[in-house]
Amino acid sequence: MMEDLGWLGIRWEEGPDVGGPFAPYRQSQRREFYFDAWRKLRDSGAIYPCTCSRRDLAFAASAPNEDDDEPLYPGRCREKIADSRKHSEPAGVNWRFRVPDGEAISFRDEHFGEQVFIAGRDFGDFVVWRRDDVPAYQLAVVVDDAAMEVTEVVRGADLLKSTARQLLVIRGLGLTVPAYYHCGLVLDSEGVRLAKRHDALSLRALREQGRTAEEVRRVWTQR
Repeated sequence: MMEDLGWLGIRWEEGPDVGGPFAPYRQSQRREFYFDAWRKLRDSGAIYPCTCSRRDLAFAASAPNEDDDEPLYPGRCREKIADSRKHSEPAGVNWRFRVPDGEAISFRDEHFGEQVFIAGRDFGDFVVWRRDDVPAYQLAVVVDDAAMEVTEVVRGADLLKSTARQLLVIRGLGLTVPAYYHCGLVLDSEGVRLAKRHDALSLRALREQGRTAEEVRRVWTQR
């Protein structure tokens, strides 16, 4: 990806290939940051261990939300009596954030304006650490943004709901909330967002077709 972005003409001042004041920049090398956050959330009771399998969730009544990758968790493990502090390590179970059901999570997006999502309705208890001992996206980006002193987050509109989840994690960890700007997505001729899971057109494919970086930039700047 970095090679393709470099070909397109995008340059960055810090990162895994050029270094910087907040290294390391690979999430695989930042486990201690995520572990400290997991332990703080565990100790406060904000998260709980979940033993539900994918099969369990597939048979749950709650279906995935539209335009969202994470299904609404039915809460099977939420009320189980378990001392989370008995877990000295997160591996072996999924750890879910206990959302405040019925609370309106709101924020102002610098592009789309005021956004409001209802916890427990628009999204349920979400995973912050996976059973295979990998910190989930919702936790990792919050921790990285805070550690790297990020003040403005710019990303796609498909992550608006994720921002509501992350605001709860930010609150749980006592961190400063950054500004958010969610931009529109690049869509194909059918109006479907370009995504690698759909084998969508990529920068690499355009390069292989013989397109130049100037041609690609020209098309995007005309839209």
